[in-house]
This record gives sequence, structure tokens and C-alpha cells, in this order.
Amino acid sequence: MSRPPPPAPPQRRPRPVTPEWLFRAAAHYLGRYASTAENLRRVLERKVARRVAEAEEGGAPSSADCRAMIDATLARFHDLKLLDDRAFAAAKLSSLRRGGASLRKIEAKLSEKGVDRDTIAVTLQGDESTDHEAAFAYARRRRLGPHRLRDRAERRERDMAAMMRAGFGYGDARAAIDADGAADSPDEV
Repeated sequence: MSRPPPPAPPQRRPRPVTPEWLFRAAAHYLGRYASTAENLRRVLERKVARRVAEAEEGGAPSSADCRAMIDATLARFHDLKLLDDRAFAAAKLSSLRRGGASLRKIEAKLSEKGVDRDTIAVTLQGDESTDHEAAFAYARRRRLGPHRLRDRAERRERDMAAMMRAGFGYGDARAAIDADGAADSPDEV
């Protein structure tokens, strides 16, 4: 005797795109990640696009309605002071500088996250550290130059290339790579 085939799983009803759902989705995202308004907009647009694709043809809101709901959600988060591009940029700058990032790398990262050029410029003006100091931190973190345990001379060109790809100028890269092994900071070089 053969068994009857198992019943097919019930079809999931498409869930509607509503302002409440958008608010919950944005709150969940902001609870996990710091974000800019533009980055949150991109995230919400992707979520809405997935939901609209799942929905039946007649039940999905128009793209103009979806954009209006996203704009309203972003405005609510601005009013609640949970979205602040300047605070995000300052925190990201601090975090990246501790890791030894160059100004070029920081500018690119902030721009990638949707921070506008004026906010980037204002944030970078308030930066008290220099690329020279960041180059030493980057070399220490990546174990380049004086922090390499062996084959330092043979790997000098590779280390220089790594520093240049990280956005450091030739002078800063050379200073960090050619530093004395005992010198651990730019102040002692």
C-alpha cells in the first residue's frame, strides 16, 4: 500500500505595506545598526520592493504611495531624534580613526552610507587626529613594517602598497613602514 502524498503547505498570504509595518521595520533596523537617513531610506525601499513583489497585483500600493510612506517614516524618526546624520558621521569618524583609517577612506565610507558632502566636510574639520598618526595605527593593526615579525625587508614594497591602497599618502606610508621597530607612535619617530 502506498501512502497518500503529504498535503501541500498552505500558501502564505501576502502581507500589506502599511505605515505601521514600515515604522516597526525601521525601528528594528535602527535597534541593530546606526544609520543615516539615506541609508535607512535604501533599506526601507528594498523591504517595500520585496513585499510589493510578494503581493498580488491589485493589492500592492503604488510606488508613489510607498515613497510617501517611507518619507513619513523617516520624518517620524527625525522628530524622535533617532536619525541624525551629523552624529552618525562623528561616531563613524571616531571609530574609523581608532582603526587607523585615512581621511580618504573615511570620506568614502561616509559617502557610501549616504552622508552629504557638507556634513562630511564639517565632520572632518572637527577631526583632531592626522593621517600621519592614523598611518602608524594602521601599520600596527595590520602588522606592517616595524610590526612585522619576519621578512620585513622583503615585504617592504607590499606593505607600502597596502598603505597606499588604504588611502595614505606616500610620505605617511613611508614613515609608518620605515619606522624604527622600537618607535611605536609618530611622536617618537
